[in-house]
Amino acid sequence: MTAADVGELDSHRVKEAAHCVFDVTYCAKETVFGRHVYALGGNPEAAQLNGISIKNITYLVFGSMGILSALAGILYASRFKSATTTAGTLFEPDAIAAAFVGGVSPAGGIGKVVGSIIGAFVMMSLTNGMNLMGIDISIQYIVKAIVLAAAVIFDVATRSRGQ
Repeated sequence: MTAADVGELDSHRVKEAAHCVFDVTYCAKETVFGRHVYALGGNPEAAQLNGISIKNITYLVFGSMGILSALAGILYASRFKSATTTAGTLFEPDAIAAAFVGGVSPAGGIGKVVGSIIGAFVMMSLTNGMNLMGIDISIQYIVKAIVLAAAVIFDVATRSRGQ
């Protein structure tokens, strides 16, 4: 495999990722299902009073997340050509921090797909930078926790100002 082939593969992956982001953004913004998910996240009681089946939407969201998690696990295992019971350990804090840094609110109903992608880029850039600098893993966890805490504090402060 030549360097040109690797570059072509990387550009193809970027195009696929951009296409996936576009599809999910379209689904979240333009479809009835996406609007129902936002309504349910923002205020479940109001969503139910507007005739949205909370139970069905919740099942669909959790089912789709289960399918996507299984796909992520398959891709992760195929990348390393092995599977262990500890694969993916401590990926959850990175995902939560990426969502909060990207503008998703823990109170629900706020956030965009692109913001979460940007948050993931920020968190992975932080992780890669600390790895390249040779920073100990325990210090990395502390820094990530501080970033997560700062994002949550910022969200709470801006949300309380808006009320």
